[in-house]
Amino acid sequence: MIESSILSMTPLLAVVNLWYAVPLIVSVSLVCAATRHEEISPILNHAIRFGLWVIVFMVGVMALLTFMGWLA
Repeated sequence: MIESSILSMTPLLAVVNLWYAVPLIVSVSLVCAATRHEEISPILNHAIRFGLWVIVFMVGVMALLTFMGWLA
């Protein structure tokens, strides 16, 4: 009985851990963009595009892992 309640909480805890990705994506995007540009407008444009690419990549990896887990 206790094991089933712990297992049902695991996906909820995994969603909470995803929030750690937000500041990492923002900071990496801004640093990467700032190394390539000097003015704020190109920095923000590059950071937004780079951040979206990181999110798309992460979603793709998550979808692939979910699919592989579904096959197993």
